[in-house]
Amino acid sequence: MKLGLIAVLTLLTPLAVYADAPEQAAVQKSQEAMKEFGMTLKATLQAAMKEGGVMNAIPVCHTEAPKIAQQMSAKYGVDIHRTSLKPRATPPSEWEMVVLEGFEKDKAAGKPVADLVWKEVVEVNGTPTLRMMKAIGTEDVCLTCHGTAINPEVQAKIQALYPNDKAVGFKLGDIRGAFAVSAALP
Repeated sequence: MKLGLIAVLTLLTPLAVYADAPEQAAVQKSQEAMKEFGMTLKATLQAAMKEGGVMNAIPVCHTEAPKIAQQMSAKYGVDIHRTSLKPRATPPSEWEMVVLEGFEKDKAAGKPVADLVWKEVVEVNGTPTLRMMKAIGTEDVCLTCHGTAINPEVQAKIQALYPNDKAVGFKLGDIRGAFAVSAALP
């Protein structure tokens, strides 16, 4: 009897690993998309700031960040964007809000922002879909446009582009928001 159970488990193990392969592939491409999106956006912002200061970087977030998200979505075959509990442009969906609130609780419990990653597989319109989020920490450079002491000229430019802006008042190390990815599983 014991040997029969071991044989059945041994036979089922490869099936479980195989069934998990599409999810693992989706996780990997989602992680790559988030990483490349973050690095590309950061490099683009840094280049704009170097060329013309903060006032030159604000329009980059407004026009280039959505383009970069579209490029990463197309390149990796996922839907990727950034969102936040205090959004500037993209408010969170219901599920994203729940995850972001969970990230805040985890951070309050001492978990490092860099380690805040969440994923689940759900059915969306009949298709198994990976949903994944990774927290974005607030760095020094972020505080120029998202902090508590924003230059009035910078604030005026932000308000002109984002009349409903809520993405201010952050401190170093806060959760600024998160990358959110949805990827259909084959």
